[in-house]
Amino acid sequence: MHNQLSKLNNSVWIGLGIGLLSPAILCAIAWFIIHHVASLAKADLLYIGGIAVNAYTMQYFFKFNKENIGRGILAATFLCALIFFAYKVF
Repeated sequence: MHNQLSKLNNSVWIGLGIGLLSPAILCAIAWFIIHHVASLAKADLLYIGGIAVNAYTMQYFFKFNKENIGRGILAATFLCALIFFAYKVF
């Protein structure tokens, strides 16, 4: 895995893509669970779990000196948090 990671271009745009794609997939799974499991119908905080995965992903890229990818993931995390805040307020 580290060999493939070293080939990855250290770009903020790649980090932004990773940081938006992984929560999108996990939040889609959370949405499916919320809408198909009756006891979890009010569990909107499952979306936070999908966004929180970015913290681990960002730390993983920082560990291998891919700071720009980590910065892109951080920017995506703030964007996802803003979207979640708008979802809960409006």
